[in-house]
Amino acid sequence: MEYAILFLPLIGSLFGYLGRSLSKYFAEILTSLFVSVSAILSIFVFWNGIQNDIYGNYIIFEWISSGSFKANWSINIDPLSSVMLVVVTFVSALVHIYSIGYMSHDPHKPRFMSYLSLFTFSMLALVVSDNFLQLFFGWEGVGLCSYLLIGFWYKKETANNAAIKAFIVNRIGDFGLAIAIFLIFFFFGTINFEDIFQTTSQFVEKKIVFFGFEFNLITLICIFLFIGAMGKSAQFLLHTWLPDAMEGPTPVSALIHAATMVTAGVFLVVRCSPIFEYSPIALNLVTIVGMITAIFAASVALVQNDIKKIVAYSTCSQLGYMFFAAGVGAYHVAMFHLFTHAFFKALLFLGAGSVIHAFKDEQDIRNMGGVRKNLPYTYVFMLLGTLALTGFPFLSGFYSKDAIIEFAYLKNSNLGNYAATIGILTAFLTSIYSWRLFFKVFHGSYNNKIISIKQTHESPMVMLAPLMFLGIGAIFSGYIFKETFIGHHSKEFWQGSIFFLNEIKHDAIPIWFLLITPILVLIAIPISFYFYILKPDVLEEFKNTNKPLYSFLLNKWYIDEIYDKVFVIPAKKIGSFFWKKGDIGIIDKFGPDGISKLVKIISNKTGRLQTGFIYDYAFVMLLGLSILLTYLILK
Repeated sequence: MEYAILFLPLIGSLFGYLGRSLSKYFAEILTSLFVSVSAILSIFVFWNGIQNDIYGNYIIFEWISSGSFKANWSINIDPLSSVMLVVVTFVSALVHIYSIGYMSHDPHKPRFMSYLSLFTFSMLALVVSDNFLQLFFGWEGVGLCSYLLIGFWYKKETANNAAIKAFIVNRIGDFGLAIAIFLIFFFFGTINFEDIFQTTSQFVEKKIVFFGFEFNLITLICIFLFIGAMGKSAQFLLHTWLPDAMEGPTPVSALIHAATMVTAGVFLVVRCSPIFEYSPIALNLVTIVGMITAIFAASVALVQNDIKKIVAYSTCSQLGYMFFAAGVGAYHVAMFHLFTHAFFKALLFLGAGSVIHAFKDEQDIRNMGGVRKNLPYTYVFMLLGTLALTGFPFLSGFYSKDAIIEFAYLKNSNLGNYAATIGILTAFLTSIYSWRLFFKVFHGSYNNKIISIKQTHESPMVMLAPLMFLGIGAIFSGYIFKETFIGHHSKEFWQGSIFFLNEIKHDAIPIWFLLITPILVLIAIPISFYFYILKPDVLEEFKNTNKPLYSFLLNKWYIDEIYDKVFVIPAKKIGSFFWKKGDIGIIDKFGPDGISKLVKIISNKTGRLQTGFIYDYAFVMLLGLSILLTYLILK
C-alpha cells in the first residue's frame, strides 16, 4: 500500500504522457485515477496510524553506498509524513479532476496532467524520505515541476519570465539547503534523519570557523536549513517568485499553494525540529522572518487587483503564520495550520478559477461584480473559503490560526508577544482583503464592459465536485482534528516525529485574548462591505490623499525594484560586457568567426587562379612539371 501511494502518481505521469495519443481523455482519466487511488490509500495509512499506531520505514533499495556514506530510497511512514501524505494526495487528486474541466480546451492537456502527477510524485518522495539526499531529490523535483507548470503556456512571455524567476529564486534557497546537508554529513558522518537527530545534542557546544568567523555548528546548520525553507515557502526577501507564479494555469496555483512546493519549507523545519530546538538563535530568526512575511503579504494583498495574486499573497501571509509558530516551538500547531490551510486555500484558488472561467479569463476584480446569482455554487464555495481563511468562528481556520496566536502568547517572551500582536493585526488585515475580494467579485454592480452579465455562467460539475469536497474540509477539518493535532494528548499522536525540548502548555489564557481575534475578524466584514460596496468613493479619496502609501503597497514594498537595481540590472550589464567584449570580441573573432574568415580569404585568393583559359592552365602545368623535374635532378 505504501509503495502504491508513492509510485502510482509517477506511473500515471509516465503513461499519461506517453499514451496521450491513444484517446481523447486517456491522460486525464489515467492520471486522475492513479492519484485518487493514492489519496484513498493515504487516508487509510493516516487512519491506521491514529487508530492502530501502525508506522514503519519501508526500504525500497540501497541508493548510494560509498565508504561510510550510505543513502537508501525508502518510504518512511510516521505521524508527520502520514499527515503530509493526506494533504498532498487529497488536494492533488481534486486538482487533477478539476483540471479535466478547466483545461478542456487546451490542446496540450495530456502534458499538463502528466506534469501535475510528476509534481505530486516529487512532493511525496520528499515527505516520505528518511534521509537528506532523498529529501533533496524531491526538493529539486518539485522545483523542476513548478518551472514546467508555471511556464506551461510557454508561448506567453510573462509565463516564461515567471517560470525562470521561480527557478532562479529557488536556487538561492536550494544552495542554502545544500550547504546545510554538506555540513551535516561532514560533522555527523551521516545524512539519515534518525542517526542525526539522536546525536544532535552532542554537538550543541561545537564551534566552527566559517568564512573567518566562529559560529555554533547547530545554529549555522539551522540557518542554512531555514534559507532553503525560505526559498521554497516564499518567505520575505525570497518571496518574489510566488505572485508571478500566477501566470501558470489556475490548477497549478492551487497545487503549489495548498499541497506542494510552498509547504515543503514548513515541513523541512518541522522535520528538523530535533536540530532547531537546540538553537534559540535560529528559532528567533524563523519567528522574525515569519512575522515580517505575515504582515508584509497581508498589507500588499489589501491593494492588489488580480484575483489570483490576492490569494497568492494570502498564502504567503499564512506561511508566515506557520513559520513563526515553528519559531516559538509550536511545531505541531504549524502542521495543524498547514493541514487546515490546504483545504481552504485549494478551495479559494479553484473557486477563483471558476470565477475566471465564468469571465472568460478575466482576472481583474475591478472588472467583475454582481454575479452571485449567475454563479450560485461558486458563490457558496468562495464564501466558505473566505470564512475559513479569515478565521471565522468554528471553521477550520479559526482553530488553527487562533492556536498559533495563542501559542505565541503562551511562549511568554518578548518575541512571542510581538509575534502574537503581529498575528492579531495580520488576522484583521486578512479579513479585510479577503472580504474585499469576495464583495467586489460577487456583490455590487457588474463592471465588465467586454462580456455581458448574461454570458457569465456556472462551471461544469467536473469543476464543482472538487470544490464541494474541499468545502467540507474547510468547514470540519479544524474541529475534527484539533484534539489530535494540538490537544492535550497530541504529543502521543506525534510521537517522535516532532521534537519538543521546551513544550508550551496550552493553558491560562485570558478570556480577552481569546476573544480579540474573532471580534476583529467579525468587525472586518461590515467595514469591508461599507468601504468596498456602499461607499467606495471614500477609499478612492483616501488613496488620492495618501498616494505614497498606496504606491508603496501596490508596488509590494518595492522589493522587486530594489532587486532589479541591485542584482538584475548590474548582472545584465556585466553579462552584456562579457558577451560583447569576451564572447564576440575575442572568442568569436579569433575562434570560429576568425577561422571562417581566414578560410574565406584563402578561398577567394585560390579562386582567382581558376580563370577558365587553357593557356593559364597549360602555364601552371608547365610550371609544375619544371618544379618536379628540378626536384628530381637535385635529389
